[in-house]
Amino acid sequence: MPASTRPRTPRTRLRIALAALATLATATLTAVPAPAAQADTPTTGHLTGTLPDGATWIADVPAHWNGTLLLFSHGFGPTVAKDAPSDAVRTELLAEGYAMAGSSYDPHGSMWALNSAERDQFATLDAVTGTIGTPRRTLAVGQSMGGLVNAQIARDGAGRVDGALGLCGLVAGGTDLDNYQLDAEYTIARLLLPGQDVDLVRLGSADAAAATAKKLTDAVTAAQTTPQGRARIALAAAFLNLPAWAPGQDRPAPTNWAGQEEQQYTWFAQGILSFVEGGRYAVEQSAGGDNSWNAGVDYARLLAGSVHAPQVRALYREAGLDLGADLTSLTRDAAITADPAAVRTAQRTSSAGQGLGVPLLDVHTIADNLVPVEQERQFGDRVQTAGDGALLRQAYVERQGHCTFTTAETVAALHALEHRVSSDHWDDAAAPAALQRSATALGLDGAAYIPYRPAHLTVGRDRPAHPTHH
Repeated sequence: MPASTRPRTPRTRLRIALAALATLATATLTAVPAPAAQADTPTTGHLTGTLPDGATWIADVPAHWNGTLLLFSHGFGPTVAKDAPSDAVRTELLAEGYAMAGSSYDPHGSMWALNSAERDQFATLDAVTGTIGTPRRTLAVGQSMGGLVNAQIARDGAGRVDGALGLCGLVAGGTDLDNYQLDAEYTIARLLLPGQDVDLVRLGSADAAAATAKKLTDAVTAAQTTPQGRARIALAAAFLNLPAWAPGQDRPAPTNWAGQEEQQYTWFAQGILSFVEGGRYAVEQSAGGDNSWNAGVDYARLLAGSVHAPQVRALYREAGLDLGADLTSLTRDAAITADPAAVRTAQRTSSAGQGLGVPLLDVHTIADNLVPVEQERQFGDRVQTAGDGALLRQAYVERQGHCTFTTAETVAALHALEHRVSSDHWDDAAAPAALQRSATALGLDGAAYIPYRPAHLTVGRDRPAHPTHH
């Protein structure tokens, strides 16, 4: 059923309520005024404003606007308004005639600002269009955590946006994220720091999160010096869905198990656990408690579903360790339970995949250390289950790191989304070869689109609506 003819749903009522709220937004403009002879043209230049919850927004409108407005959702970090994924992308898109806008989200709470982000983005859209005029087309764009916001906008935004582009999006949602990260943290604490008390959840402060990150990172650093330690690091990395390809290094051969572990260790050595623990503290702030659990998790079964299981088994054999014994120990002692109210809050604010209202193109690097590419598989399966698989396309770039796209890759993906919106068909515009040709033809900074299908996300829980209770 076309989005425009669907019956009114709770999501539709949400959009109406958000639109009503947005009319209360107040805007303070620092715009470049249009010449008197062009009084009927939209306001151009750099615009700023403030929303009722204190969120700020910015917009950039080129003098020769092509009529398309991009609504950008920024990633995890300080709640500062952004309207493009990078300065280089902004420069290119302004040159092509696009207008761009985006909000800070509510600056008074957690950096995991999912309680306000979607609302603030819709309010920003209304504030900006009230100033520059009605766009011919509106496209949502989101990066990292903003990719989760973007997926929510693609779910709820029919009639307000025409399509959406996700970049390295955290589309599996906050509870899956915290659960598989918990498995890795728990494995490190249990196997590399036996008998020690390590606070893994319900972190009371940023300092507590930093202390846990340091303790876990120090344990990994010490373990890397022995075969037994390296095997256990590989086990934790498997649960973390950590890629075995690090920046600045050649990709290890498929059966180079030691080389794979060495590159996974590189991610640990670069401080990934500091990001993980800081993120956990922010999610707990936002959700009002711990939304992750491992009570009842079967770690042998969890490993069996991981793409890294052959590597872990090989390294355990070489180290002379009993993998079964370690997995039995992890399963026996797993006792962390979630705060049910926090799980419900995270499901309401920090999840996606329940459906799509507009076409969505998601792009991901295949070796993303912070938002594993396997999240796309989890999200895609949920969208298919919701019956909206025809609206979704996913594309992959052969590169290491989080959100490390070239400008050409980003712009080509946007053009592919526009083709879908204009033609009402994906055709082959979002196919790897077509995206590669389109990006290369821009003559900018290269591209590496490839055919790829991610493995399943190693998370081992039911969907977030079914938590383990106290």
